[in-house]
Amino acid sequence: MSDEQYFTNQPRAESTAGTSKQKTAKLHVDDKILQLVLDSGVFARKGIDAGTLVLIDTAAQPPASGHFLDLGCGSGAIALTLATRSPKAAVYAVDVNERAVALTASNAKLNNLSNITSLLPTSVPEELRFDLIWSNPPIRIGKSELHGLLQLWLSKLTPTGEAWLVVNRNLGSDSLAVWLTSIGYQVDRLVSKQGFRVLRVRPTREADQSGF
Repeated sequence: MSDEQYFTNQPRAESTAGTSKQKTAKLHVDDKILQLVLDSGVFARKGIDAGTLVLIDTAAQPPASGHFLDLGCGSGAIALTLATRSPKAAVYAVDVNERAVALTASNAKLNNLSNITSLLPTSVPEELRFDLIWSNPPIRIGKSELHGLLQLWLSKLTPTGEAWLVVNRNLGSDSLAVWLTSIGYQVDRLVSKQGFRVLRVRPTREADQSGF
């Protein structure tokens, strides 16, 4: 069953949660080991994605507090990492996939992380702005859809906020950096590791903050 089902609101694949087919993964966050339940129809159903691990291992330490966003949360590895490293922050885990939203909420509870709010994009308060965004964005949805997605959510950064994105180099990380620069963002191409590029994206006065 293709991982691409996770792009949908309600994946067709039968859930494996609570069955003999259920898979779990261990997530090492500094000196802590978190437990994640995985599920079919959710991104990286067989284990924590390699790109996600590169982002977790290489992104700068998040601020002690603020409003953080895990964009495209899947099973919640990024949200759980942010919540663990910054227990005073409010972490929002957002996904179009209802199963992913529920799974992240369940994994947050499993690891006693009460500072995570897991929700669909349509439930995010319009006025909410983020000090930090971490994302392993869904490159395979197509360039036009990806650009719309990123332009919308990057427009919700605070003036001093920043986004950290991990993108497969073979799937256009450098061209994505060029496009983000062309619409007015400051983009730093940082770590290149295991075939992935980590981008740091910051708004400038010229950035198109209109969203879609």
